[in-house]
Amino acid sequence: CAVKAAQVLSEIAKNEEMKKPCIEADLVLTLLPLLESTDQEMLLHAGRAIGRICYDNRDLQEELVKVGVITSLVRILTDYAESEPLVHVDLLALCNLADFDTAKEALSKTKVAEQLVKQLRRAENHERLEIVFEILQALAENDALKVQLVEAGVQEVLSEILLRLQGSSQAEDTCIVKAASDLIVSLLLGGKKNRMLTVQIQKETTSKIPLSRGVAICPIALISLNGNCVRMVQLGVIHQLLDLLEKHVESGDISVQHAALSALRNLAIP
Repeated sequence: CAVKAAQVLSEIAKNEEMKKPCIEADLVLTLLPLLESTDQEMLLHAGRAIGRICYDNRDLQEELVKVGVITSLVRILTDYAESEPLVHVDLLALCNLADFDTAKEALSKTKVAEQLVKQLRRAENHERLEIVFEILQALAENDALKVQLVEAGVQEVLSEILLRLQGSSQAEDTCIVKAASDLIVSLLLGGKKNRMLTVQIQKETTSKIPLSRGVAICPIALISLNGNCVRMVQLGVIHQLLDLLEKHVESGDISVQHAALSALRNLAIP
């Protein structure tokens, strides 16, 4: 009965005109305890209903964070990591809440970093990648979460993604490479000087720049700015950089050659 009620509410909440009555009836607070259920169908419908009622309502979203919804969202992401419908609803919720400082603080006390890195690795389509990247970009503004993401191995997954998309000219792939590049910079940089460099690298990875250059720039950020030389060698960055040099020597693309040589130089110094 409760599952059916949650399903009906999730359908009702699709109608923009019905959101206000749902809010006035305090249905969000009524639905919240249902997120503690172990019934996946219940979680799915309750999650959808809450998400639709609270969509684009900052006050309600902040209230959700205050009453502890973050703990429930991380639990669902952990316990049902392979349930695509549940994960999708959960990630959308995190995406809508992640830019609240209170949400970041709550998330820093969980193991969400591990789960998001897993989802980044599992993502099989551009839409899922974009959602996860948006969440990670927001979380990277928090120092504690930044450390947790690196400890969870996000850099390895980013390297895999960049390597996989290297050479692609598709617009969707370009967007993913830019998102990965921006995230790497956010994870590794801080302070006024580094924020300026962030802007510079973001400009370098726009759609007008070949993907290969974005792939070269990212290892430079990792190597030069965070002392990750050993880790980058382990990830095979040297081979990627040598491949880039070989491909672009004949083409005369000085920018890529310079980027690759700079990265190799930084790797050689330690």
